[in-house]
Amino acid sequence: MAEDNAVTVYGSNAAITDAKKNPFSIKVGMAQMLRGGAIVEVTTVEQAKIAESAGACCVIVSDPPGEGISRMPDPALIKEIKQSISIPLIAKARVGHFVEAQILESVGVDYIDESEVLAIADEDHFINKHNFGTPFICGCRDLGEALRRVREGAAMIRTQGDLKGSGNVVETVRNVRKVMGEIRRLNNMDEDEVFAFSKQIKAPYDIVAQTKQMGRLPVVHFAAGGIVTPADAALMMQLGCDGVFLGPEVFSFADPYKRVRAIVQAVRSYNDPAVLAQASSGLEDAMAGLNLGENRVEPFGTPSTY
Repeated sequence: MAEDNAVTVYGSNAAITDAKKNPFSIKVGMAQMLRGGAIVEVTTVEQAKIAESAGACCVIVSDPPGEGISRMPDPALIKEIKQSISIPLIAKARVGHFVEAQILESVGVDYIDESEVLAIADEDHFINKHNFGTPFICGCRDLGEALRRVREGAAMIRTQGDLKGSGNVVETVRNVRKVMGEIRRLNNMDEDEVFAFSKQIKAPYDIVAQTKQMGRLPVVHFAAGGIVTPADAALMMQLGCDGVFLGPEVFSFADPYKRVRAIVQAVRSYNDPAVLAQASSGLEDAMAGLNLGENRVEPFGTPSTY
């Protein structure tokens, strides 16, 4: 790998190293600017303006949902939204599609999300993100996947849950807890065990060792999927995430500004139940849908004998 992948910019006492020797650290530093915020997915200029006015730290642009293959958003839409707002903008590229990433970088997006939510362009290879000056965001469902993406050059990790826009947060909670649980296991290992653990999770040893040293992922860590209430967002923050992604489903509510604003407040004050209660008040018209799959519902029948 051309760059030194050690992340040296995390923490209040760390400094960015020489950009010529370690440009990756600059991109990680740019991603850290989004810590403690909510990133809102938008499909129109109007939605982007609502997200900005509600306090979102960034918007992520996607094409309106439709039939067929999901690809990167229209560059014309990206430029129109970028001109209408003052906060950073993310755009999605398909996994492995480095030409889409080249196009997005050329139109001036602030971050690129190599998104498994879109159709996958390359089943075997991810984009070599070190070839780009724009910071990349990648998804994961466990620690090994997260650290492999960091090795490829991801400056932010997005632990992904629900992909259907159902408002069901259970899969996101499961995956975030899995990542955090694996980090806690790693923290309690001695050096010999770290070698075996890195093989087990199929991640580079040096980044696994760095994760152990830091006690967390070496890059910014957000959660995504099913987060539609202030309580959902605060839950992700209390589990150890640095921020949250909000899907386009937040715009299906009667007052999307009020809901996004409430979630932004929850992210900022996630440890204050009084603020969370106030933010959660008056958010009626909850999304319809069943939160429990059939395999998660406990069958009721003849009581067990103890």
